[in-house]
Amino acid sequence: MLVEVAWHYRHAPQVSPVIATRQDGLPKAVIDIAWKAQLRLNAKFNRLLARRMLKTKATVAVAREPVGFVWAIGQEVQRSGWKGVKSEPTSSTAT
Repeated sequence: MLVEVAWHYRHAPQVSPVIATRQDGLPKAVIDIAWKAQLRLNAKFNRLLARRMLKTKATVAVAREPVGFVWAIGQEVQRSGWKGVKSEPTSSTAT
């Protein structure tokens, strides 16, 4: 899964309208960590490619780093006491 995620860092960092909608209600610190991850991982991917590393090898090298950012987000959420965004109740239908 991490390798699949890492492939996305070959594209320039951006916040699409879909991602902006998902970020509504999130703490600013969490959004900042996510943006920092995009910048760092894209730069690392490009740096490795500039050194003429194969794309597949660069992707695997980048793949281990998102775990650190996920950990940082978890720590921030734990420190802030954030309880999450309110979700609308889903209706379950029995068939």
